[in-house]
Amino acid sequence: MAIAKAERLMNLALCLMNTRRPLSKKELRESVEAYREAWQQGSEEAFNRMFERDKDDLRELGLVIDVDENALDGEVGYLARRDRNRLPEIALDAEEAAALTLAARVWQQAKMSGAASGALQKLRAGGMPITEESANSALEPRIPAREAAFEPLLTAARDRRPVTFEYRKAGASAAEQRAVEPWALECWRGHWYLAGWDRDREAARVFRLSRITGKVRSRAGQFTGAVPEHVDVRAVVARFAGEGATASATVRLRQGAGFPLRTKALKVTELTGGWDELEIPYGNGLAADLAEFGPDLVVLGPEELRADVIDRLRAVAGLAPEGQL
Repeated sequence: MAIAKAERLMNLALCLMNTRRPLSKKELRESVEAYREAWQQGSEEAFNRMFERDKDDLRELGLVIDVDENALDGEVGYLARRDRNRLPEIALDAEEAAALTLAARVWQQAKMSGAASGALQKLRAGGMPITEESANSALEPRIPAREAAFEPLLTAARDRRPVTFEYRKAGASAAEQRAVEPWALECWRGHWYLAGWDRDREAARVFRLSRITGKVRSRAGQFTGAVPEHVDVRAVVARFAGEGATASATVRLRQGAGFPLRTKALKVTELTGGWDELEIPYGNGLAADLAEFGPDLVVLGPEELRADVIDRLRAVAGLAPEGQL
């Protein structure tokens, strides 16, 4: 009779945790009845597939399995050292447990919800005061992540794996290939952003997930840039967008127009003829924002920002950039 998977996993975990030396696959096959049956009734290949799946499942459950050389026959061996699989005592009060429950309910993606639910089950098994009542709160927090790039980038950032993807910058007509070492993701003003190391530009960069086109592809190899101890994506995005920027731009704005610009203006000077002069923070993407105001705005400086806005307006009108005339 086939042995239940739960029993098989338990037997494997007990073998790995109660050995003083690494056990080879052959030794584990002889020690775990389900493996022995699979080998006798099937083949070596069937046993290997079952063992690899079980090993991955135990690791997913949190068991740290080391791979070392077996001292007896020189083959690869496996063991789960007790000192590496012992957690400190976790003490949570009712309010902290409720906060964790709410945090687990934030994620709506299938992969994230599975991991969050598993974490809550482990805490309940450890005696934490997490109840169904706390899970069924009237408060239903949600952080939507509809972009297809979210899950692969989150996984790559967790596993420290480089990625490549096609990225279309604001105002650009075509996407370009980017090779990035992802650090962290964060939601800021309703949009998800990735902060990481751009290999081609050899500098830290921020990417808005909604502008990633196509698939995110993982690449082999280690990170080449140093990962900061703490990545404040929101602060990086804010600086990238011009908030807190030391540089500024000067624009002429028609009175009664451009209220979003007026709210963040550093200085406003009233002019004659129905115009105001504004000094505003100058950050990445400002040209695209300014171009949206069309005839109600004139960029006075700096010159590169003025040229960028003019090129964008000419593109909307179907005209070639000034430099190509």
